[in-house]
Amino acid sequence: MSPTTKPAPRGRHTVARHGELKSPNPFSMLLKVVGIAAIVALVSGISVAAYAAYDLTASFTDDAVELEGNENLPPDIGAIEGGVNLFLAGTDACEEAYASIFGDRCTGADAEGELNDVNMLVHISDAPRRVTVISFPRDLMLPIPSCTAEDGSQTSAMSKQPLNSAFSVGGLACVVKAVSQLTGQPIQYAAKVTWGGVIEVTNAIGGVEVCLANGIRDKYTGIDWPAGNRNIAGVEALQFLRTRHGVGNGGDLGRISNQQQYMSRLARKLVSEEVLSNPATLYKLAVTAVDNVTPSQSLTNPMTLVQIALAVKNVPFEEIVFVQYPVNGDPDDPNKVVPNKVAAQSLWDALEANQPLILTGDASQGDGVVVVDPGTPAPDPAATAGATPGATDAPVETGVELDSAITGQTAAQETCSNGNVAQR
Repeated sequence: MSPTTKPAPRGRHTVARHGELKSPNPFSMLLKVVGIAAIVALVSGISVAAYAAYDLTASFTDDAVELEGNENLPPDIGAIEGGVNLFLAGTDACEEAYASIFGDRCTGADAEGELNDVNMLVHISDAPRRVTVISFPRDLMLPIPSCTAEDGSQTSAMSKQPLNSAFSVGGLACVVKAVSQLTGQPIQYAAKVTWGGVIEVTNAIGGVEVCLANGIRDKYTGIDWPAGNRNIAGVEALQFLRTRHGVGNGGDLGRISNQQQYMSRLARKLVSEEVLSNPATLYKLAVTAVDNVTPSQSLTNPMTLVQIALAVKNVPFEEIVFVQYPVNGDPDDPNKVVPNKVAAQSLWDALEANQPLILTGDASQGDGVVVVDPGTPAPDPAATAGATPGATDAPVETGVELDSAITGQTAAQETCSNGNVAQR
């Protein structure tokens, strides 16, 4: 049961766009939850809704985005074949229904702008199935290719710009194109979710219980929460995922680790009876997702969503891995980062070989979380439901050690927020 907490001071119940910079090489991963919320919507909720009410997807296709170089093929029945990549972007649009809770972000001169503040590549491997979620810093400096803008014009290529500027240049398709060129990975599917989508989708699943090893106090996001477990949804989910000053050393790296704790606990909730075995909750999630997710055209067929759901539904927690794309400091700007392609290659090689990933780096950078159970947890019955009998007798696969510059955690790990307030 979540502990009783004091309300935030009057006027503090907002979700600021940026606080003061503290760490020299920040990764401002501000809305990582939207990516996971989109995963939920795309691989769980919408697939259920597709069976129940095909016409739910009518509005889902209205603003669908065409990805360059993609050929729309009719889906087959059954789990999707081969390894596929799904890109998830979270944007900071000031939608009218929610703008009042975002403070200066939605009243200032840049209120009309929209940045891709979350950038995640979800790799779903072929058999054996594994899911790897790779987060890219919003301040990652990289080439932005020439893209087709919404008005049909062609934008000019740029040799070095922050990743989060790509959406304003050419929309979701431009972000996908930039990440695909950086990684060398083909990206077949994509979707974006806004701040409002985060609020609605987290409410639809009844929130997620997170763990606070120490209390969190952050005047920038309005958080003043004691240590303990807390179920967060809606605005509180955004506050938690956006807090930087309230965890670890107050830098952006600590915030990323804090967000990964949320994602791993969200994955656990999805396979719980509370969600996965509750048709009403799944249907509500599906309807909410349809209203709040903008997909690529390749994702508008309900059967494609069903195929993706079938491909990932039995992936064990230890094979759901959240990692950060490795970076180095930008010599031209202490507040930006540049790709560490040497370290990243160990990840791409492992994904190509479809071997288990072994994380050799820390679970947390910036002291954002603490590991509370470093051991391997007992198998989760919900995660292994439907597994092939006798599968446990199969030979153990040899894993691939990732470069230590690649940090992250698996959904099987238990971590808690390392808040900035001693237990009280």
